[in-house]
Amino acid sequence: MYLRKDSSETKRKILTVCVRLFLDQGYKNTSVSQIVDEAGVARGSYLNLFPTKDKILLDLTETMFGGQFGMARSIADIKLPPVYAYAVETVIQLTLTELNENLREIYIEAYSLPETSEYIYLHTTAELKQIFSANFPDYSDSDFYEMEIGTAGLMRNYMARKCDIHFPLERKLSRFLTAAMRVYRVPEDELAKVLAFIQSLDIKAIATKVMYKLFAMLEMKYDFRLSKDGETEVTR
Repeated sequence: MYLRKDSSETKRKILTVCVRLFLDQGYKNTSVSQIVDEAGVARGSYLNLFPTKDKILLDLTETMFGGQFGMARSIADIKLPPVYAYAVETVIQLTLTELNENLREIYIEAYSLPETSEYIYLHTTAELKQIFSANFPDYSDSDFYEMEIGTAGLMRNYMARKCDIHFPLERKLSRFLTAAMRVYRVPEDELAKVLAFIQSLDIKAIATKVMYKLFAMLEMKYDFRLSKDGETEVTR
């Protein structure tokens, strides 16, 4: 029982430090040595719980994807038809990566690494089937899973390409939605209406609210505080 309690406390310390460092300085810039030093745990204890840094990212990915879509819908404050909800959720996720470079890196890694990307595929497949099943009456879960692999690849690549004067955010969102919704056989007239609706929203403002709510959720779960200037403080 004591061993279990010690292991749980060590895991909590490691996750707290890791999530704080990922948000503060980036996933790739966070080393195992830094994690064990700041968490105050033995390197062997860390490796027993998390053989790779990717295992920690999986925990973070589950937390982020479990809550962000609900937050997006609540902030948009509209009872959206499913296809419109899909559009809002995906463009908010893309916009988040333009607001914070460390979030961009976390999302790109999550969409790239085997375990985290598999979680995303499975998490999203059920939602895609619910939204687009009328367009594919004979498709199984496996069919939607395979399509999700393709559209998740689109998402990852659009996230990785930073916006600039030649490729502004509005164009990025329009390009992604057009490509993704054509994969899911959304009729062109409905696609045009969805794009017009997205253009009518202040997506940056909505995404900013989602980002701060996401940070607050992570602070609460992992027991740290992001300071006003973007650096982090651990709560004791």
